[in-house]
Amino acid sequence: MSRSRKFFICAGPVLAVALFFSSAGDGVAQQKGDVAAGKVKYQQLCASCHGVTGKGDGVAAKALNPKPRNHTDAKYMKTITDEYIAKITKEGGVAVGKSPLMPPWGGVLSDADLQNLVAFMRSLAK
Repeated sequence: MSRSRKFFICAGPVLAVALFFSSAGDGVAQQKGDVAAGKVKYQQLCASCHGVTGKGDGVAAKALNPKPRNHTDAKYMKTITDEYIAKITKEGGVAVGKSPLMPPWGGVLSDADLQNLVAFMRSLAK
């Protein structure tokens, strides 16, 4: 067996473990989306309930029970993954055991739109 092959056999698992732990975090994943594009979609689809600034105080929020999530709550936002945010946005509240008042937006959002929305929501909690 060549030296380079031995090196990759030994180094491969170490690199895999290092990459795994470098990407693990407190619910916040690497920023994949475009925050500015996410803001545009957020204003179009989310602001009426979650508010223009994401505090859960949109014009429709007064009539809703439970109240919409406050996306500026950094403590809470750190407890959830990007995948969770994308799932509830795409499939609605019922898909994750939450309120049916949170509608599914999967029919109107592309995967890129979802990534952009996640990026924007993450930016609200900083």
